[in-house]
Amino acid sequence: MTAPTRVLVVDDDALVRSGLRLMLGEAEDIVIVAEAADGDEVPAAVVEHRPDVVLMDLRMPRVDGVRATAELLAGHDPPAVLVLTTFDSDQDVLAALRAGATGYLVKDTPPADIEDAIRRVAAGGTSLSPSVTRRLIAAATGRERQAGRGAEAGARLAGLSEQERAVAAAVGRGWSNARISTELLLSLSTVKTYLSSALTKLDLENRTQLALLAHDAGLSTGDDGGDLTPGAR
Repeated sequence: MTAPTRVLVVDDDALVRSGLRLMLGEAEDIVIVAEAADGDEVPAAVVEHRPDVVLMDLRMPRVDGVRATAELLAGHDPPAVLVLTTFDSDQDVLAALRAGATGYLVKDTPPADIEDAIRRVAAGGTSLSPSVTRRLIAAATGRERQAGRGAEAGARLAGLSEQERAVAAAVGRGWSNARISTELLLSLSTVKTYLSSALTKLDLENRTQLALLAHDAGLSTGDDGGDLTPGAR
């Protein structure tokens, strides 16, 4: 049998932690191994309990979820971080994604969807749907983007090969690997290779960070605007 996914719940609300423990207790393949009431308790809890996924609140009194996420993911072989927040379009969510969180959920998400999101991030995926990714990126670029930020992102992406840039642009549009494979006429394994090499060159943790960088640089636009096929222009 496959070992269950080990989860650390981080939230300053004891009722939320209790509710999550009760809810996730119904899933045979997920187990809550520990709880933390603030972000400053996360490092010790991770060392002691070795979770696969950290379900992270954003608003906590001493160390918030953004800072806790950044510090955790700066360490060796960290678990995946899945933000669980009341605010579905809060600036803190975008900050958490930039810090390396794999995705986010709002606290009124149905239990089955929370379970599925935990499974996805534990397997190396993301909990963000393409439509949510585009909406968050649009909000970020609409409020934050500055000429210097775009220039810096463009300079970083200039180090990619033509094929890696095409994949990065497609990721920025919220496309899945399967769609990228179809649209760019590449095998799925080749898409994964280009994605992995782009993340390595850019020193990024996941495809969400790559999508944000692509949009900062203006590399990708709408979902279906233009031909991204390498050599098409």
